[in-house]
Amino acid sequence: MSLQISKITANIGARVLGVDISRPLDPETAVAVREALNTHKALVFDDVNLDDDSHQAFVRTFGEVTTAHPTVSSIDGVPNVLPVDSERGRAANHWHTDVTFVLNPPQATTLRSITIPPYGGETLIASSAAAYRQLPEPLRALADTLWAEHTNDYDYAVPDEEIDEQQAAQRAQFTSIKFRTVHPVVRVHPLTGERGLYIGGFAQRIVGLSPSESRRILDLLQAYVTRPENILRHRWSENQLVVFDNRITQHYAIDNYDGRPRRLHRVTLAGDVPVGIEGKESYSIEGDASHYTPVAA
Repeated sequence: MSLQISKITANIGARVLGVDISRPLDPETAVAVREALNTHKALVFDDVNLDDDSHQAFVRTFGEVTTAHPTVSSIDGVPNVLPVDSERGRAANHWHTDVTFVLNPPQATTLRSITIPPYGGETLIASSAAAYRQLPEPLRALADTLWAEHTNDYDYAVPDEEIDEQQAAQRAQFTSIKFRTVHPVVRVHPLTGERGLYIGGFAQRIVGLSPSESRRILDLLQAYVTRPENILRHRWSENQLVVFDNRITQHYAIDNYDGRPRRLHRVTLAGDVPVGIEGKESYSIEGDASHYTPVAA
């Protein structure tokens, strides 16, 4: 079978055919898949026939894997696989890039469908590279100079008084270790040199600005990320794997399935420390994530 890459939208997403990712990839195919991810930012594989072991083996083709999460527990006995399911609540229904509150967030995220609701439950994936390109020049020049503090103690969409006991316990677990890390608002992709807006839900404050000033600027920039033309709306089907470049995308899990069972398994690829346009690296203020992820070369 020959590898085939078919675009899904103009700015983000491609479907990959002609490769069996349940088996080890030869070097040429592995390079082609990586190049496709660099170009399209998100890849969809159908009929993957993976289990947790072969899922992890596929991700390891491209580097080291992280553990499941810095604070949230993994699947029992499988420390590198995070269950993303309706039973744990729907905390991912906000725009974010995975785990940006640590110093070296994952470079890529993979999600595999396990249980799919009869309707709804889509995942939105947005290109922050397209968003950066669309900024007016004065706003782009401003963004290039900014740094933002990311934290897992973020502003939730649902206020504390509206959550139940189980949801409160989940929040407490999520923030059981507090992380605060400063990243460039414009990150340079280490493989392509592309610039992308590196913000999302965990970015809570612009360095040097007040919270209210920060919110206005972050909301303005975020509006470019979430333009409809920058979004891949992925409707899940059985036996699929989706890979997205966590260095230059954001995503959002839509809570539109009436609490029906929905379960994905997530494996993430260890990442490098982000770098801004002047070559300066991100830096940590609080929280050590060395138990969660190695730093990718």
